Amino acid sequence: MAEIVRESMEYDVVIVGAGPAGLSAAIRLKQLDANVSVVVLEKGSEVGAHILSGAVLDPSGLDALIPDWRTRGAPIKTEVVEDNFYVLGPAGQVRIPNWPMPPLMNNHGNYIVSMANVCRWMAGQAEELGVEIFPGMAASQLVYEGDRVKGVVAGEFGRDPETGEPGPSYEPGMELHGKYVFLSEGVRGSLSKEVIAKYDLSKGHCPQKFGLGMKEIWEIDPAKHRLGTVTHTMGWPLGSNAGGGSFIYHLENNQVYVGFVVHLNYENPYLYPYMEFQRFKHHPMVAELLKGGKRVAYGARAISEGGWQSIPKMVAPGVALLGCSAGLVNVPRIKGNHNAMLSGKAAAEAAFAALQAGRMGDELTDYETEVRSGAIGRDLKRVRNVKPLWSKYGLVASLMGGGIDMWTNTVGFSLFGTIKHGKSDAAATGLAKNFKPIDYPKPDGKLSFDRLTNVAFSFTNHDEAQPAHLKLKDASVPISVNLPKYAEPAQRYCPAGVYEVVSEEGKDPRFVINFQNCVHCKTCDIKDPSQNINWTTPQGGGGPNYPNM
Repeated sequence: MAEIVRESMEYDVVIVGAGPAGLSAAIRLKQLDANVSVVVLEKGSEVGAHILSGAVLDPSGLDALIPDWRTRGAPIKTEVVEDNFYVLGPAGQVRIPNWPMPPLMNNHGNYIVSMANVCRWMAGQAEELGVEIFPGMAASQLVYEGDRVKGVVAGEFGRDPETGEPGPSYEPGMELHGKYVFLSEGVRGSLSKEVIAKYDLSKGHCPQKFGLGMKEIWEIDPAKHRLGTVTHTMGWPLGSNAGGGSFIYHLENNQVYVGFVVHLNYENPYLYPYMEFQRFKHHPMVAELLKGGKRVAYGARAISEGGWQSIPKMVAPGVALLGCSAGLVNVPRIKGNHNAMLSGKAAAEAAFAALQAGRMGDELTDYETEVRSGAIGRDLKRVRNVKPLWSKYGLVASLMGGGIDMWTNTVGFSLFGTIKHGKSDAAATGLAKNFKPIDYPKPDGKLSFDRLTNVAFSFTNHDEAQPAHLKLKDASVPISVNLPKYAEPAQRYCPAGVYEVVSEEGKDPRFVINFQNCVHCKTCDIKDPSQNINWTTPQGGGGPNYPNM
């Protein structure tokens, strides 16, 4: 095959991903020097199209970046006025009072927002400063020069879906070169994954841990709507099968975000996270809230949960990991957007100092230092033991021990030191022979819905003529290994029904990948017990088109 020749464009900083981290970096660079050239590449059809968030925003990151955001028309209006915590049983609930909660768990001063809309607003702020933003431009590979990351390839499409070779309508895309490249792809981004592996950035750190977050937007009866109310639950229906919990946030226009998170270190391969979410909505407390309402949107994404212990080295020659690409979520608070913004700001300031000094392509060590020793590090270090306590000892230990640990950390010490995470989420998957299948109720079409019906409410679209972006390292593994050993859990852990095992009379079972359904959550890349599935950036983009998630 002839060598592919691409045109190139030169920038001071190339940013992959128009989420809160990438946009914050772009804005801060232009605040520091209007002449710095900055480009932001976004694989979604528009900025915000791929943004799915728990949607309670700690404004500290935005306060640091754009102090006058309140007068600039930011879509951040609904302040939290009520905070509820419940432990659920099958037919009832017990409320945990707010007074014993560590101060950091208080949502006073936080806002219920659509992060998709916040990012759209931030993109407008960036463009006013002169940032170039290219939506629908998927960055599909890295460009190296010697040992450093020099840039990315973006906008490639037209490869043959069968062979992967350039087809008749092939467009090679462009190389966008930068003196520095920022990866703000979100959780488990394909380029970030490559950088972490190539430069061994996880060496000396715990494996990253993940959860699967699923969310629906509901329009409910106005009589039941309580603007500014935040509710979190734990316990039923997961019980001892998995860690996780729910969130219910009342935002404007009689809408509520109904979300459910399942920690991906669960053992039982028969667990079906999506159906646990659907079952949760039949709890009497939740069902009463949603009765008479309608679901208007659905989405899913993986969440980084490793926290302080799992943050990899965040810099390598010419490149830096921002936000969820580095895993900066505060798990007990279910918040990461503030840290994403702070990381973008810190990376921008480190890059600006380097450019001013005439440097390029080196490691931005000042960025790493700021993240670990500054506000982000302080935020994550004081909650570092909550997730491993939950994983090792269960919900009750996490509530009691984790609560005590967060309290003591407010004055600077921990009774537990730093508890390490165990094996990866993929390695945590148990053998099917040691577990029993779980009988899930059939969705009723009113409160609960089948996966494919819900995927339609994510407005997901991929060009069927493009190559599948979900790639198997060995096509035989799903049937020859995962099916007999683990009952092929891809059929269940995927929240979009991408993976099927098709059995037909007289024929061997087949593993089918319906990549058109993919909502880009990356769960398959994380949870596959054989680590045989590689999520890659789709050529030509595609994916969900979230309206205001």
